[in-house]
Amino acid sequence: CVVGGFTHHINTSAVCLAGSFIRSDTEQLKEMFHMLVLFCLCCLSLIGVFGDSVSVMEGDSVTLNTDDTEIRENEDIMWTFGDENYLLAKIKKKKQIVSTYNSTDERFRDRLKLDDQTGSLTIMNTTTEHAGVYKLQIIRAKKSSKTFSVSVYARLPVPVISRNCSSSSSSHQNCSLVCSSVLNVEYQDKNTYSCVLNNPISNQTTH
Repeated sequence: CVVGGFTHHINTSAVCLAGSFIRSDTEQLKEMFHMLVLFCLCCLSLIGVFGDSVSVMEGDSVTLNTDDTEIRENEDIMWTFGDENYLLAKIKKKKQIVSTYNSTDERFRDRLKLDDQTGSLTIMNTTTEHAGVYKLQIIRAKKSSKTFSVSVYARLPVPVISRNCSSSSSSHQNCSLVCSSVLNVEYQDKNTYSCVLNNPISNQTTH
């Protein structure tokens, strides 16, 4: 900024300097906004990658739902498993093809059930080998996909509490309580102790 007088030059310089700060703040706000948008897009991308989390007890069945009430005439459904995208099942509605591929891999032999109306997939009599990522692809005018992360938990045994007591005097006795699973011993009222064996979806307790 160039002006005639020295005083004016100082004042104008201050104004120019303030203007540069304003422009700088505006640019920073724009950068922060762009970073926020990018962060939100990354979050949405991660949601698409990890999908739904499903937990099931070993031996039980688990159903992975397409959330559709009925497959449309022009839609194809395909289910795959794991990083290798092992083909589990598919539906070609227009050609009236409904297939499950459960005989080529012992993990899924006689364990797959495909709903020919909704496309939902059920894994029966699950074992820990069925834990992993399942991918659903719905092929229509616009292709879409959904993933399910399935966790299979072993059934818990009933824990056993054993005690070892020794007399420290004629009126006192010291006892140590040992839970066979060495997980968690909880003290309750009336001199009662509980041994708790648990995982995220079930628990077994001995008092």
